[in-house]
Amino acid sequence: QGQLEESGGGSAQAGGSLTLSCVASGYSHRTYCMSWYRQSPGKEREEVAARDTEGTITYANSVRGRFTFSLDNAKNTLYLQMNDLKPEDTAMYYCAAEVGSGAYCYWSRGGNWGQGTQVTVSS
Repeated sequence: QGQLEESGGGSAQAGGSLTLSCVASGYSHRTYCMSWYRQSPGKEREEVAARDTEGTITYANSVRGRFTFSLDNAKNTLYLQMNDLKPEDTAMYYCAAEVGSGAYCYWSRGGNWGQGTQVTVSS
């Protein structure tokens, strides 16, 4: 069993930027799908960016054009560059990994999760 550890959260003004990092120890990008999720109180968990084992990255409509998912293979670290932040981006952000095969990710197995990092955006 691997370990996922997020960092980089904090406070920002609307229009500002933050970069989240997640060290994915024990999870190879070749065999695991990796995603960034977020959840705020009273709201459902939302997948904001996802990468399958073929390297295809997709974004939620709410963040497309503002957030960028990247992966440093050498460091086994995921990043989420967040620009033009909005108050509605305020949430706990999690990275997650699950076994995948090509474009298919077995998220129905429950996924492996980090502890999360809080992002708070003020207007």
